[in-house]
Amino acid sequence: MSRRKGRILAFQGLYSWDVGGMTKEDVLALSWVENEKNEEVTDTETATFARVLIAGAIENQAKIDELIKANLKGWDFNRVNKVSLAILRLSVYSLLFQKDVPSTIVIDEAIDIAKEYGQDDAFKFVNAVLDNVKKTVSEKV
Repeated sequence: MSRRKGRILAFQGLYSWDVGGMTKEDVLALSWVENEKNEEVTDTETATFARVLIAGAIENQAKIDELIKANLKGWDFNRVNKVSLAILRLSVYSLLFQKDVPSTIVIDEAIDIAKEYGQDDAFKFVNAVLDNVKKTVSEKV
């Protein structure tokens, strides 16, 4: 299983759900993945991991978005780039609900995905927001 591929699939699914208006069920089916990438989907552990992240982020969107809003410094939530928002939602879900995954791994993976798929400096924005969220979440524990 590749957790990195699972996170990328989850990010792409959350982006498609938000921007493309796909239903949760359609996103979870992973049928939107292009054929040449189907090797990612045929690995059932990777697909299952992606589905857990997608479903969790969608089901907890209100709580996740509130945490993101509370930790934006000088940014309006409605102006956050949709790619960055999908990465943030995925990562905040992990920080909140996947206690077995160290926060450093969650944030490092988010930065890598932002570097690959986001705008030039998106990774800096994602890192700053997630670092603030991590501090907020660890204060509540």
